[in-house]
Amino acid sequence: MAAVGLALLVGYAGTAALAYWVLVTLWETRPDLMTTLAIVTVGVVVFGYLSYAFGTRRLLAQLDATPIARERAPGLYERTTALCERMETPVPDLYVGRMATPNAFALGGVGSGVVVLDRSLFRLLTADELEAILAHELAHLESHDGLIKTLAFSLGETLTGLLSIVLFPAVLLTTGMAKAWAWFTGRPGTWARTPFGTLRRALDGVIALGLVALAIAVNAHSRSRELAADDRAADVTGDPLALARALRKIERASEPAWSILSPLYIHDDAGDDRPPIRKWFSTHPDLDERVGRLREKAARSAPREDGEDEG
Repeated sequence: MAAVGLALLVGYAGTAALAYWVLVTLWETRPDLMTTLAIVTVGVVVFGYLSYAFGTRRLLAQLDATPIARERAPGLYERTTALCERMETPVPDLYVGRMATPNAFALGGVGSGVVVLDRSLFRLLTADELEAILAHELAHLESHDGLIKTLAFSLGETLTGLLSIVLFPAVLLTTGMAKAWAWFTGRPGTWARTPFGTLRRALDGVIALGLVALAIAVNAHSRSRELAADDRAADVTGDPLALARALRKIERASEPAWSILSPLYIHDDAGDDRPPIRKWFSTHPDLDERVGRLREKAARSAPREDGEDEG
């Protein structure tokens, strides 16, 4: 058992040394800092955009979404065109699909963008409420929120990947030492619980912490963009209460279900009682907060009563 432990230690240490030599060689032959940053930036943008574009096509196929013919929904296209003129954005393609819950979301990467509507929204919402939902999704397209989120994930994953590469020799070495220690003590199955195994888990934790921090940061930005899209939709339509009513109707019609993408997903049984960690990982603000902000916005924009003191 000691011989096996020694062989494992030598094998892992040798591989770690080789990995370290490769990293040092790459570091010594690296281009200057500005060139390196330029290469990383271009790589992140290109791969992020390609992921966004192809992800849009893949998602449309997964949802079995079909284009809405203009002649079948002239009123919907008239409202969409009017909204786009006010927002000075291109008119996106409109699709209809079947989702787990009443939902709508915007996708870029295909021409001027795509807005997908669940079939149930057409019977669930009034024309004004559906227009408010469209304005919300158009606001996401206007601000390129989906692309920015994808690029942020791409950058974060790149940085986390670089961290993993830098720590790789240390991970190999600590793994070899942990397994060798376990064999030396006659308990090979307990290597993860040795002191070196604990160190190995700590290294893994550093990488996992980077991924968690990335998710929290991106989701925090996503929540702020949802509120911004609500505000933009209310300003463009001039009817904040229509969006508030639409969100409440969707909430009542929704049931908790897994969806491959849910940018408008608002159902949450826990509400304000959610543990803070759940809120950190949520992509959307609490529905009561969204509806409350829209109602306050409507109250501020309501005309004053005759005779009210304006001073």
